Amino acid sequence: MFRTSSRLFSIQRPLGLRSIHKVATGAEAYLEHRADGISILNLNRPAAKNALSVKLLKEFREAIDTVRFSSESRVLIVQSLVPGVFCAGADLKERVTMTPSQVTEFLYNLRQTYRELETLPIPTIAAIDGAALGGGLEMALACDIRIAGAGAKIGLPETRLAIIPGAGGTQRLPRLIGIPKAKELIYTAAVLDAKKAHDFGIVNHASESAFEKAIEVAESILPQGPVAVRMAKSAIDRGAHLDIDSGLEVEQAYYARVIPTEDRLEGLKAFKEKRKPIYKG
Repeated sequence: MFRTSSRLFSIQRPLGLRSIHKVATGAEAYLEHRADGISILNLNRPAAKNALSVKLLKEFREAIDTVRFSSESRVLIVQSLVPGVFCAGADLKERVTMTPSQVTEFLYNLRQTYRELETLPIPTIAAIDGAALGGGLEMALACDIRIAGAGAKIGLPETRLAIIPGAGGTQRLPRLIGIPKAKELIYTAAVLDAKKAHDFGIVNHASESAFEKAIEVAESILPQGPVAVRMAKSAIDRGAHLDIDSGLEVEQAYYARVIPTEDRLEGLKAFKEKRKPIYKG
């Protein structure tokens, strides 16, 4: 089933969007794929500001699984189709109906889903146009790159509700911006605009339109060697928290995996012939 959005067609070049899995009527999270290799995971639960319901989480996880095993996806962008919001975090109306054991199960599934997003073999970009609060920011923190639009509101305000971030926020935010800054933001339940989020180092870019900037960044990744990009991601992710000697061993192991590829030889040949390489992955 083909799904489109007017926001998706704000980019000048035709996108050639098509679904890469069957989209059920009323889907709250679903994938679209551009012919050039950019996949887009759309959040679309307007009645609840993309709050994380059991249904949305299930569909989100299914989409992640599809991308993981897709031979077509080169870059994934997570975006919202709901104006003014990326993801408002937990669905508190649904949460209040849950038993403590159901809450525990939901949070376990949420953590696992975000970990699956984080460990996708391809680059991932969160296009934050609107509010990304609580679990919404934790979703973005599981992406490789975050971009905040002009109307972004970004924060982990859980302490305001007498709880703490429960889907990786207490772990990923300190690793990203440092322990003291993360503690301040979590202790005070601060909500930042795009500029302040950029100043804190939470987002890579603050732009008028997060989605359009995400497309720009994704398109700048596409010409690079597909295998090399995947190996670079793995080397960074696996080595970043090791001591330098262990990290260098990780780098060496992943470098060894690009040496026998045809793309490496194509890159050398293209450089010698002063032309753009044609990588096949």
